[in-house]
Amino acid sequence: MKQIFAVCILALSLALASSALAANDLKLGSVDLQKIMVLSNAGKEAKGQLDAKAGRIEKEKNSREEELNKLKTELEKKGVPLSEKERNAKEKDYEQRLQEYQQFLTKAKEDIQAENAELTKRIAGDIFKVVQDYGRKKGYLFIFVKNDGMIYMDAKADLTDEILQALNASKKAVPAVSGS
Repeated sequence: MKQIFAVCILALSLALASSALAANDLKLGSVDLQKIMVLSNAGKEAKGQLDAKAGRIEKEKNSREEELNKLKTELEKKGVPLSEKERNAKEKDYEQRLQEYQQFLTKAKEDIQAENAELTKRIAGDIFKVVQDYGRKKGYLFIFVKNDGMIYMDAKADLTDEILQALNASKKAVPAVSGS
């Protein structure tokens, strides 16, 4: 359904641009957003931030797992000679820590996803601004997002490398403010 809608929009856009076709100065381009996200300086920096956070979470996860394993081993080995009350207290402690561990994992996953979404949104906004500026300056009528729905595109219409360079240059000109 989305592809049909996109084809209709494209057809309508090209029909409206018939005067530009007659003048033979129609400039169309496309940009591979995923490639820019991965290869741009901002994308690499964001990946580094996420990797560092994931590393910290992994250390905490491993520490908590080790603690849980020790408690479980202790409960299994010492559980028999303990009184019913002591065994129940240790089992309750283990269950509580297991629940805390599971909550930690859920929250950590949500935090990573939220940070990833925020960083992606910020970088996508920067890319959008650079593409608009580039399109205006170079006289492009349309610049499309390269995707699986595109059946054919001449390699000359791919502006990904130019946009990547412009994005990196724009980030050098304006120092990034660290929000961590």
